[in-house]
Amino acid sequence: MKDYRVTVRFSAELRHRLKATAHRIGKRESDLVRAAVERLLAAEDDALTAYEHAKRTGLIGAVKGASRDLSTNPEHFRGFSGS
Repeated sequence: MKDYRVTVRFSAELRHRLKATAHRIGKRESDLVRAAVERLLAAEDDALTAYEHAKRTGLIGAVKGASRDLSTNPEHFRGFSGS
């Protein structure tokens, strides 16, 4: 997997806290930043609905040639669930 470099600006206080914490726990500053971003993105993913996940992955609108109102038009539900 290829790694990419991202430049981030911190206030002097935040930079000092990051450096001190990295030193105290014996990790690199970049490892702490990466872990924090991963936690933030994981929490965001947990908050997404099933629809948002499907849309993000390209599943919404993936059926070619189907009616655009397939999931909302009652005409398409005839014969299902006793209709």
